[in-house]
Amino acid sequence: MSSIKVDDYEVPNDLFYTEKHEWAKIQSDNNVKMGITDYAQKNLHEVVYVELPKVGLTVNQMTPIGTVESIKLVAEIYSPISGEIVTVNEKLLDSPELVNESPFGDGWIAIIKPKALDEELSKLMTPKQYAEFIKKLLEE
Repeated sequence: MSSIKVDDYEVPNDLFYTEKHEWAKIQSDNNVKMGITDYAQKNLHEVVYVELPKVGLTVNQMTPIGTVESIKLVAEIYSPISGEIVTVNEKLLDSPELVNESPFGDGWIAIIKPKALDEELSKLMTPKQYAEFIKKLLEE
């Protein structure tokens, strides 16, 4: 997996991104795996609890579907696309630190069966756009 480096943050090239720092990966079955980005997990610091969405929940793009709690703060997790939650990463219930250790791998949050994937992808950022977005945040 190739990626763009912005300062100390990794931005994989095969994902889409939100302004709230979630990532979305289109899988071979057209479902979308999602999680929080490297930027998000590093700013949260040590994740101690993840509130996962319920399987079967219908979600709309950019609505809250759960929370990530760290020793520092609680942050909402937003759905990058509309659809139905078909799977959640239950490993996070016992091992929330996976979000820090592997935000793009074992630390994924949920898998969503999309409702309007093609239409909504255009509202997400490409890796290059997200890298520029992070650069701007670091300049502030």
